[in-house]
Amino acid sequence: MQVLLNTDHHTDGGHDMADHLTVVVKEAVAQFGAHVTKVVAYIADENGSAKTTPDDIQCTLEARLVGHDPVVVKDRAGSAHQAIHGAAAKLKRAVGTALAKHDSRQMQQRMAASPDDF
Repeated sequence: MQVLLNTDHHTDGGHDMADHLTVVVKEAVAQFGAHVTKVVAYIADENGSAKTTPDDIQCTLEARLVGHDPVVVKDRAGSAHQAIHGAAAKLKRAVGTALAKHDSRQMQQRMAASPDDF
């Protein structure tokens, strides 16, 4: 699985941040194995360097799933690390929900096609 980091010009996107992102995201979606092919992160300081508010860092995570539409989640926090953790937790739930819905639909289609088999 690829994990890519994109930042605005107000946010540090160095190797330490990329490594942290990779560890947190891979841990969050590890249970989904090969279903997740890529996660793209967008981290931005919503207020720029002008002022600081408690939740001015936004992390958007977009997961690309095999055979599904992308799953996108966002989280805001006071630091990039906190926003990454919050978004990763949301991503874990969202990917699980997307895959469960897909599995449920497949089962319903199979049952409709051949009800005697179930």
